[in-house]
Amino acid sequence: MADVVSKGDIMTKNDLKCLEREVEFTSSYRWQHWLRALSIVALVVSGFYIAVPFITPTPHATPTGFLQGYFRAFHLFFGFLLIAVVLFKSYIFLFVKDSSGERRSLLDLINPAIWGKQICYYLFACRHPELKGTYNPIQFVAYIAFYAMIFGIILTGLMLYVQVYHEGLAGFLYDPMMKLTALFGGLSVVRQVHHLLTWGIILFVTVHVYMAIFNAIYGKEGSMDAIFSGLKWHPKH
Repeated sequence: MADVVSKGDIMTKNDLKCLEREVEFTSSYRWQHWLRALSIVALVVSGFYIAVPFITPTPHATPTGFLQGYFRAFHLFFGFLLIAVVLFKSYIFLFVKDSSGERRSLLDLINPAIWGKQICYYLFACRHPELKGTYNPIQFVAYIAFYAMIFGIILTGLMLYVQVYHEGLAGFLYDPMMKLTALFGGLSVVRQVHHLLTWGIILFVTVHVYMAIFNAIYGKEGSMDAIFSGLKWHPKH
């Protein structure tokens, strides 16, 4: 891509003639991405408050402030939103035709040559390799780790959920979640794992944002634009 951009990184008409815009992300992918991002931010903020309250509630003559309760309800709402979004994303990744590019990333994952070229690209020594799928192998491994942490934090979150609520969905999940809690070694271990996974997700999001900006600036393919518009620039073949 850098070969078709003029010196000084200023796009000219000749540069644009060498490029074409292709669909990188569908609308369903973009919606679930931003809902997931919103859920993660809301869950991190509310989760830290539940663990260590950092806001002093307004004094009341009667105990009707319930700030902790509001944060807990807020946490539960975005927790179930995250579950819904993650299940939807898992479905479109596995079964929807428009996600075939993501699934083809498995071919790049098992290709040692692509690994070498991708590392070389990040070291500013090579051009970006031609990929068969949407994600390069380093991205794909990172996303596998991310979703492993997401499913882990959902599972531990449900274990904590049934400790407080016992009717409806909580009542239905109570027995299996209690058995899993015992397998984990008790409620305190579940809380620790939930907290550690939170920091793992924070680390992933930080690196993810950095790499998105890196690829947008260095690759000049509209990587950041794609998550909003769905379109990305590619050299014409």
